[in-house]
Amino acid sequence: MNKLKLGLPAGSLQNSTFEIFNNAGFKIRCPERSYFPTIDDDEIEAILIRAQEIPRYVEEEVLDMGLTGKDWITETGVDIVEVAELLYAKDGLRPVRLVLAVPNDSPVKSVKDLEGKRIATELVEVTRQYLAKNNVKADVEFSWGATEVKSPKLVDAIAELTETGNSLRANNLRIVETILESTTRVITNKKAWQDPWKKQKIENIVMLLKGALMAEGMVGLKMNLPETKLPEVITIIPALKRPTISPLTEKGWIAIEIIINEHEVRELILKLKQAGAEGIVEYPLNKIIL
Repeated sequence: MNKLKLGLPAGSLQNSTFEIFNNAGFKIRCPERSYFPTIDDDEIEAILIRAQEIPRYVEEEVLDMGLTGKDWITETGVDIVEVAELLYAKDGLRPVRLVLAVPNDSPVKSVKDLEGKRIATELVEVTRQYLAKNNVKADVEFSWGATEVKSPKLVDAIAELTETGNSLRANNLRIVETILESTTRVITNKKAWQDPWKKQKIENIVMLLKGALMAEGMVGLKMNLPETKLPEVITIIPALKRPTISPLTEKGWIAIEIIINEHEVRELILKLKQAGAEGIVEYPLNKIIL
């Protein structure tokens, strides 16, 4: 049997990655303290490793496919194939940012003010590239973690990944500049991408993952409606395309089905009811495949 070796990110992205795979139809189970998840697909062999390491293992053909951040692809400088961008992070459907941050009372106002200063970060190469681009010479040192606590006692500034900025604010730090924005990427190596079976398998997985992400925050609504009320209802319902409309066995009545953003449902249901809709049903979605 053909096997696809898949690297899944351990740590901050683990839970959200598992959830998206589950919504895409791949049931993942991982016993506590294990790094070898089981997936209800015999053609996939998965391993949990740090997102920082996935690009290198994919490039070296230890893994056929992996999910990691654009930040770590850039940091490691690997020669791989980026198959798709998946817009999700630890706490939501948004990119993370690598930012330069300093203590609130620091005189530093821009990257130019870091000339000759010391900066701590996990993303050393990306930070150095940004400084070079701005003609700034500074000492960039690798941080093993807890980077927020190092400024101002140990360093003048930090370059840290943030999604909401809450951790920086909690440590009395303010953002000076954004070095880069990063999203999750599906990557493979050139050998796997040239293998017809592996390429098709990867593309199928990506299609389902994108479908699961598209369904995030979306719900379906279906309802019955007097046919005479259709023009009024059409003006108030948003949908991905046009609503699905089907005749009912009772003459003069139709069924309508739409897909909308979850946050619109509460107000929309009231408007639909006032417009004459009956039997309104809201249901969750796992995937939307366009």
